[in-house]
Amino acid sequence: MMKSRPMAATLALFTAAGLMLGGCSAPSGGDAGGEKKLTFMFRGGEDEKKAYEKAVEQFEAANGVDVDIIVTTADQYATKLKAAIAGKQVPDVFYIGPGDVQAYVQNGIVKDITEYVEGSDTIDLDNIWEYGVDSYRYDGKRVGEGAIYALPKDVGPFSFGYNKNMLEKAGIPLPDKDKPYTFDEFVAAAKKLTADTNGDGTLDQWGTGLNVQWNLQPFVWSNGGDWLSEDRTKVTVDTPEFAESLQWFADLQNVHGVTPSVAEAQTLDTYQRWMKGEIGFFPIAPWDLSTYQKLGFEWDVIPYPAGDTGETASWIGTLGVAVSESTKHPEEAVKLVEYLTANKEAQQSLVDAGIQIPNLKDMAETWAADTSTKPANKEEFLQIVKDYGRALPGGNTFNAEWYDELFTNIQPVLDGKQTAADYLKEAQPRMQEFLDAANQQAGN
Repeated sequence: MMKSRPMAATLALFTAAGLMLGGCSAPSGGDAGGEKKLTFMFRGGEDEKKAYEKAVEQFEAANGVDVDIIVTTADQYATKLKAAIAGKQVPDVFYIGPGDVQAYVQNGIVKDITEYVEGSDTIDLDNIWEYGVDSYRYDGKRVGEGAIYALPKDVGPFSFGYNKNMLEKAGIPLPDKDKPYTFDEFVAAAKKLTADTNGDGTLDQWGTGLNVQWNLQPFVWSNGGDWLSEDRTKVTVDTPEFAESLQWFADLQNVHGVTPSVAEAQTLDTYQRWMKGEIGFFPIAPWDLSTYQKLGFEWDVIPYPAGDTGETASWIGTLGVAVSESTKHPEEAVKLVEYLTANKEAQQSLVDAGIQIPNLKDMAETWAADTSTKPANKEEFLQIVKDYGRALPGGNTFNAEWYDELFTNIQPVLDGKQTAADYLKEAQPRMQEFLDAANQQAGN
């Protein structure tokens, strides 16, 4: 998987069966010397850790509460949180994703914080992105509606980037930030960028290099396809619109030759090639920004290429911050959640770290208007959040096994050994079985 990746917690961290190990868990620790004590568990790199340490220090000073921070890497988080639940040592405050909400609620792991936050005088829910707040609502049947079980730590619009220097050198006009490429226009530009620049007989520069798991969605949606029916009961990948999109994606390598081959990608993955300036078009998300400030070339963001609908599409990740049902200090725990997700100073620490866009609407508008820092077209991130971004399909159901199944055996399509249409006809029944099981677990 490419290293420019989404917040993995947008999918379920683990299944309801795993959550059942813990049931209704006990609090995570006692108070020392009469001082109220909370634990906050999250995942992230050094930039995120430093930003949160600063924010937590400010919260402790203002509220007289001691907060113990538990930080893990992204890859370790699910395992360690699951172990904490099983050991009845649930942190007072911790990260969750939309795909976790149903199972957490049904198993009594997270607290309904609706009354706390709707009656709060320290936050304005109307100033937090609706997509973020709604991602952690659940009415017992459907995520997106009902009571609030977490507040969004962030929203992560997944955008498309390009290497300005590479396009200028190839004589390609810079893309219009307000008008997406068509599929054909994108292929044409990518072909002009794919080249042997040093004359040694082998390609060393490519138009693009996209991971199917995180980039197929924009192409499918903009071509009129989708993963699920509106009521989330039927898998709809076996349609002409979906097949056309997947086939077009595979043809980027097998027909048009504008992406590194499998062997070339194994030698150096496409993320590293983008970082070295060898790839023209590549996805860019807010959590990339601190790393990408150091790139040795000029870059910016644009809408994803659009299929038959003519309308660009993309997805939005999010991570939420929830309160344990078993916390001994619910009011203080909710205050910490509110501080981390809606306090301007705390948000500024995270934005300055280059790991997310502002969670607050007014703050985000000011941030986007600053074209002196990269990317200049920050407004594209906001357009995804406000106008056309969607949740990843697997985050809308009790678990994501049905969604993950699509990618399990997709390699023959990407290698040109099987047509997309044939593969999707085979995959749909398997995916439907997993979806039926998930809906049954959810009681739907």
